[in-house]
Amino acid sequence: MIAYHTNGNVLLVKKLLGHKKVENSMKYIGMIDFKEEEFETTTATTIEEIKKLGQAGWVKYDEITINDTQMHFYKKPKRFSKYT
Repeated sequence: MIAYHTNGNVLLVKKLLGHKKVENSMKYIGMIDFKEEEFETTTATTIEEIKKLGQAGWVKYDEITINDTQMHFYKKPKRFSKYT
């Protein structure tokens, strides 16, 4: 559960579990199965929108350009939605 709730942050899992080696913590990280339906997604096209999403904890996962407009795609695990 710790690995799932830390979004797979191996260093945080290592610290919380008191492991001396990262390899021991990796066992727990490898067991996580994030599914696409567990994420909320959104887009940003302006610098202000990008900054706002970054500050709110959204993670950029892709970008494309359509008709000279660059679109940035962000996602955030749904389990964190109730805290924002």
